Amino acid sequence: MKTEAATFEWERGAVSGVWHHPDGGDTYLVLAHGAGGTMDTPSMRAFADGIAERGLGAVRFNFGYAEEGKRAPSKAAILESCFRSVADRVAERAATVLLGGRSMGGRMGSHLAAAGYPAAGLVLLAYPLHPPGRFDRLRDAHLGEVRVPMLFLQGTNDAFARPDLLAATIGALPLATLHAIEGADHSHRVKGRPQAEVVGELVATTVDWARRIGVIA
Repeated sequence: MKTEAATFEWERGAVSGVWHHPDGGDTYLVLAHGAGGTMDTPSMRAFADGIAERGLGAVRFNFGYAEEGKRAPSKAAILESCFRSVADRVAERAATVLLGGRSMGGRMGSHLAAAGYPAAGLVLLAYPLHPPGRFDRLRDAHLGEVRVPMLFLQGTNDAFARPDLLAATIGALPLATLHAIEGADHSHRVKGRPQAEVVGELVATTVDWARRIGVIA
């Protein structure tokens, strides 16, 4: 596995990125960060390294607001435009492209897939099904339009995804798979468990799923 720094042009300028190249294979997961992080969030970097070491490439990138050092995310349409531009550039080099990311980033990827972006699958780390405590504001209406396999990597103590509501949502999605991390919060932290071990579980689960859906050997 090797990494390669990149710059991705989009309609509002350019954003930084990093390719994580596997030793073999040309399938890449385009990974978007969460609202409170950047592409350099340690767990994101470790996850990208981990899957690339096992044959699934990854591309991390910054959304435009993060590239500019701003804390507040842009509107969804702007985030989606940035994500789409990066994915288009990745698709120029990769044979197969998956979309995904942490929390907000994964949600933006799911909107692209629902709108018909030609991705082979979605990897959603800590999908924000609803705001904390706002169980009446489910962010699931578009998921039924996704026509590719989806992997949800969710903690059982995630304040953004009450387990019973998440189970009901996924139960209505025939192409969705849920992997629950017992005791994990929205950041996939588990009390008394090393973060590296949790990331290792996320990596193994993602690579196994990618093999099952046939995007890597």
